[in-house]
Amino acid sequence: MEKDLASLIEDIRNCRHCLETPDGKPLPHEPRPVFQISATARICICGQAPGTRVHASGVPFTDPSGDRLRDWMGVTDEEFYDVSRIAIVPMGFCFPGLDAKGGDLPPRKECARVWRARLFELLPQFELVLLVGSYAQSWHLGPARGASLTETVRAWNPDSLTADRPALIPLPHPSWRNNAWLKKNPWFEKRVLPAVKQAVRARL
Repeated sequence: MEKDLASLIEDIRNCRHCLETPDGKPLPHEPRPVFQISATARICICGQAPGTRVHASGVPFTDPSGDRLRDWMGVTDEEFYDVSRIAIVPMGFCFPGLDAKGGDLPPRKECARVWRARLFELLPQFELVLLVGSYAQSWHLGPARGASLTETVRAWNPDSLTADRPALIPLPHPSWRNNAWLKKNPWFEKRVLPAVKQAVRARL
């Protein structure tokens, strides 16, 4: 299985579907898949897609969103980037480009369609999966997702940490764009984040 995973990771690193055989308009720049995956990581972070800074660095979450996410998880930079313990598998592996207002476009649909199911079949060791944002929640939760991100996050039950494997925790995106959401929903920091930190620490 490790050989199959290594081969699939190499295929993803060389992927050019969104440029050469795209679903709609091609990617407006050269692909640069950004992720970290191993056969031993027990924790998986499923975010949206790399932003401009991450596209430039080639390292996941090397931006203020990453700083906030690490704080939410209660981990150091060293722990976060230890691929043997934490995997990072965004919905889109490449930076999708910017919209007319300067915001990030949605993750490319090609990634999930071509790679996601195959990849997760080879990663059965995950015990905890953090679903960061609505795109990851939609793919992983399916009909169990609420009508909105707020409903999905609010409905999460900490009891699922012991009842389910892998345990799935829905989170808002840690972007500064969600500062207003965090202020409007103080229950998230009071109820959800302590459980997140505890769950992460138990699996490191």
